[in-house]
Amino acid sequence: MTLGVYIQVPFCQTKCTYCNFHTGVVSRERHKPYADAICREITDLALEGRGFDPAITSTSESGVSARDDLRTVDTVYFGGGTPSLLDPFALGSILDALRKRHKLAAPEITLEADPETITPEKSAAWLSVGFNRISLGAQSFNDRELQATGRMHRRVDIYSAVKTLRTAGFANISIDLIAGLPHQTRESWEQSLSELFELRPEHISIYMLEIDEGSNLGKESLAGGARYSAAAIPPDDAQAEFYESACARLAAVGYDHYEISNWALPNCRSRHNLKYWNREPYVGLGAGAHSFDRKTRWANVHDPAKYVAAIEQGRSPREQIEQVTPEQALEEEFFLGLRQLEGIDLPRIERTYRAAGNGTSARYAAIRNAIESLCAQGLLKLEANRLSLTPGHLTVSSSILAELLT
Repeated sequence: MTLGVYIQVPFCQTKCTYCNFHTGVVSRERHKPYADAICREITDLALEGRGFDPAITSTSESGVSARDDLRTVDTVYFGGGTPSLLDPFALGSILDALRKRHKLAAPEITLEADPETITPEKSAAWLSVGFNRISLGAQSFNDRELQATGRMHRRVDIYSAVKTLRTAGFANISIDLIAGLPHQTRESWEQSLSELFELRPEHISIYMLEIDEGSNLGKESLAGGARYSAAAIPPDDAQAEFYESACARLAAVGYDHYEISNWALPNCRSRHNLKYWNREPYVGLGAGAHSFDRKTRWANVHDPAKYVAAIEQGRSPREQIEQVTPEQALEEEFFLGLRQLEGIDLPRIERTYRAAGNGTSARYAAIRNAIESLCAQGLLKLEANRLSLTPGHLTVSSSILAELLT
């Protein structure tokens, strides 16, 4: 099993009103020390096999050590924040550090970028240092919606960015949209979809607006206030209609709906994100990044300054280490696996957990009873031994999964 690497760059030009991530606006002088710290984390700490369960690093029947496989990296994802703010040379130095320690095998190397940060010079440099996939945070093609949420780009910048990337030679572009932004209407949403289809990216992500205490917009909305255009958020039923319209229109123009929030043209699924949903090993580098080896999860300290200080002092930046119990692993199989439209192989789950002798048989039996009930309600379906959400209930997937795992 090969390894995915996630690199967190928690820097932005502004803080979007809906953002609930651990990101911030900092001076450019802090960019290079941060990139240098990631390079050192690669060399000294993260990918030396520490933290990975011995069972994973055992020798297989073929005689090949699984640790050797884990030293083979086939996906790299720079997320944030806005990684495209970093100097291309700094980004390239991180990839060079990975190449020195690990074999990069036909890798998918993704860079998240905001439209207004993309220039011909940067695009050419990104391609030359090894990036072959760009994830573009468009969010909307409506200028009023973009302005209300604090985005710095406008509709015209999205078109310019895609043209620049295509001219540079990028053949794999993903574009994000958000359903439910303030001031969004059925007409503006349908127009955003139409313009998205004109650009024909290889991959599309559509997210429902999250309302929680972690963002300025969420806090204002929960408090019943009007700041940040909170009073102009479309109602839940309208957001569900936006999503369902996108599902139908994307299918009609040839996109494969493979995960609740993700669509792709043939052979263009996000290989890196599939690792998360399939519970495959990945290592996170940088402030706030998470890692998983199938038995343990851990995270780095969230504060970028504390992260850099720990690396410079030769200390581990990890602040959270959690052993995943067999029962948690079982629940993750359903919670993550059912996000994929193809669903999960139920007999495999049963073989792995029901008779494993690790205390999960009773939990599996309870989940199996819940499956029967949810199938009877038409919320789940079991066909050819694969369990999946029914297409008409994707917008309420969270409540279905909560009922399944209660």
